[in-house]
Parts: sequence; C-alpha cells; structure tokens
Amino acid sequence: MPAEPLPAEPPPAGSPPGKPLPDVVAPGLDVLFCGINPSLMSAERGHHFARPGNRFWPALHLAALTPRRLTPDEDRELPRYGLGVTNLVDRPTRTAAELGREELTAGAAALAELVARYRPGVLAVLGIGAYRLAFERPRAGLGRQPEQIGGARTWVVPNPSGLNAHFQLPDLARLYGELRGAAGGGADEGAG
Repeated sequence: MPAEPLPAEPPPAGSPPGKPLPDVVAPGLDVLFCGINPSLMSAERGHHFARPGNRFWPALHLAALTPRRLTPDEDRELPRYGLGVTNLVDRPTRTAAELGREELTAGAAALAELVARYRPGVLAVLGIGAYRLAFERPRAGLGRQPEQIGGARTWVVPNPSGLNAHFQLPDLARLYGELRGAAGGGADEGAG
C-alpha cells in the first residue's frame, strides 16, 4: 500500500535539524532514490532535482513510476506513488566532483541507517561513480548489486543530471523502469 505523502512543512520526521534539503521518506516505500548531493539551486528552492536540466522528473514519468511528470515543487508527493528521495551527502555544491571521499563514506553509513529505519523495498543510488567511492565497490556496475544496504535490495542507476552526457533520457527511463519491475510498483498505485 503506498505511503501517505509527507507535509511540505515542517521537514519530514527523520531529517536532521538544519538539513539543507529534507529527505522525502516514509516507511515501506517501493523505491527510495538516493542522489549524490543537492545542487545549489535545489538547496535554495528546498526541493530535490530542481535544476532545469535535470532529467529525474521526466525519467520517473517515462518509466511509469509516476502517472504524470511531477515538478520539483511536488517532490513531497512522491510517497503517494511508493517513492522517496534522499541524498548521500547533505552539503550542496555546484557539482558532485566537489565532494571528498570522506563525505561520501560518511554519507553511505548514514544512508544505511536511514534505509534500515524506513525499510524501502529497493534502494536506488543515482550515480555509479559516487556509489563506487561511497561504498568502496570500485568494480560495481549499473543495475542490481549483490549486497544490500540497510537491508534493502540495492540498485545503481545513472545520475539524471544534465551534466551526465553518457545517458540520455530514453536510457534513464529504461533503466528506471527496471526499478519499477524490481519493486513491483508503478504509477497506478496510489493514483487517483
């Protein structure tokens, strides 16, 4: 059963005070997406994947994870569709390349705790490079990972940033659609 959406204000329970971009989480989500860290624009606006060139929102819709294309301002509606979103690192930057290994490793430990607490069916880490560094898996590839994080089946999918030229929107939609199949959810759940 899809989780109820979290209120826009105050920040969701479980988000540490002063966190620049609150987690959008609820118990028992189908898929919890984990970005690398917030962009400066996302932190300023208070919503995930707020940069205009980011392809997260169109990819979710094209993968049939949401019944329509949501906007960043609607990120707190994700639990209605069995989805949530968090970040490995809380610190906003212009690019993820500004993050150090220590920040990513610390973020991995915090993510494992968050996942263990909320128990999503699938954890989807958005970005192979960050995953390899944060979880010390230098040979990891895209797709389902052999190990679980926080007790959840773990997948690595491409980062939806417009800066990631290796994957175009149709590629993202196809790979995110595989998550839909793995989680057993989709846009029909919670719609209406």
